[in-house]
Amino acid sequence: MWKQIWSNNPQERLNKEVRRRTDVVGIFPSRFALLRLVGMVLAEQNDEWIEARRYMNLEAVQGTASGSVVADAEAPRRLAAEAV
Repeated sequence: MWKQIWSNNPQERLNKEVRRRTDVVGIFPSRFALLRLVGMVLAEQNDEWIEARRYMNLEAVQGTASGSVVADAEAPRRLAAEAV
């Protein structure tokens, strides 16, 4: 555990990814555009971290479902779309 606490490699990787993407754009039209790009990179990294650290992934749950009880991965998205 102490290795993970003392290491700043994840932070350095994140900074490198932000730097790489901002270098591709070059000049930003406004400060808001820069914040939006950095926010998107942070959200993407957060999603990847959550997926990698998930206790049980959805595919494993679907593979073990038996009979008529089958997990539907698209159900929450459909419900959200219907609510709007």
